[in-house]
Amino acid sequence: MRCDRCSKSSIRLKVLVNNKALVHLLSRKKVISFTRCAAQLLLFLILGSTQCVLLAVMSYDRYAAICNPLHYSSIMTWRVCVQLAAGSWTSGILAAVVDTTFTLMLPYRGSNSIEHFFCEAPALLSLASTDTWISETAISLTAVVILLIPVSLILVSYGHIIVTVVRMKSAAGRLKAFSTCGSHLVVVILFYGSAIVNYMIPKSAKGQKKLLSVFYTMVTPMLNPLIYSLRNKDVKGAVKKVAARIFPCKV
Repeated sequence: MRCDRCSKSSIRLKVLVNNKALVHLLSRKKVISFTRCAAQLLLFLILGSTQCVLLAVMSYDRYAAICNPLHYSSIMTWRVCVQLAAGSWTSGILAAVVDTTFTLMLPYRGSNSIEHFFCEAPALLSLASTDTWISETAISLTAVVILLIPVSLILVSYGHIIVTVVRMKSAAGRLKAFSTCGSHLVVVILFYGSAIVNYMIPKSAKGQKKLLSVFYTMVTPMLNPLIYSLRNKDVKGAVKKVAARIFPCKV
């Protein structure tokens, strides 16, 4: 009886959650409290800032694999990977705290309507009832650290990769190296390009900001499986087996 009650309560809770999501999707008037908006902003900045650093770490991993293949196992050890991951999360959290603090320290009076899909720093700054120059400057400086420095590291890594690939005598080796870096480069261009324009130019048009936000909040995560899993042979084999079961060949 206890297990049945638990299952019923979980089903009821799931239905309530789904109904709540449908209400928010279908409702024309969408309201969010200041506390939830702040939590959404902080979480978004933590994940976005961390991804900026992780993309730079991934470029270094590709540099080590292509430029120093014989020493890759000694360069990218388990300890180094843990340190790089911890450093990425730490820097992402620090950058997010700085941006969130300078965004929420401003006074917001009256009924505020956010002209955006979610609570984002540039959208919130436009609602402040005072001069936002200090906050915009702080956010821009943080963007320089969390965006431009990783981009510089990515450019340096791929500069060495291109030189190494050009010197390869095997055409198959060149193709394999470029295919290894292709997906990562696409994500870097989409994510960093839109994020840099959005955060380094806070006075740009609102419609442009919405479009740019779609790239690094929706398009980039959709491409992440191409980077992290689909190049793995085991994953490719599993996908082919699932596809064969769903779409069996009729002879």
